[in-house]
Amino acid sequence: MCQHQPACPSAASADREAARPVANHPEQGWSLLCNGVLLFEDTGELLPDGRIIAPHRPLAAA
Repeated sequence: MCQHQPACPSAASADREAARPVANHPEQGWSLLCNGVLLFEDTGELLPDGRIIAPHRPLAAA
């Protein structure tokens, strides 16, 4: 999908969130990345193959 040079990380790679956004809807809380990943405001993700990645915000320091 990605036409950028150098190419963005694939949806299967650990750094998939580094891909460039192609659609951004902050009022709805999501962005579509060029690798097909839907990235949600709460840091959850929906991968192109339908897998769900739970939100992974860092825990606040005590």
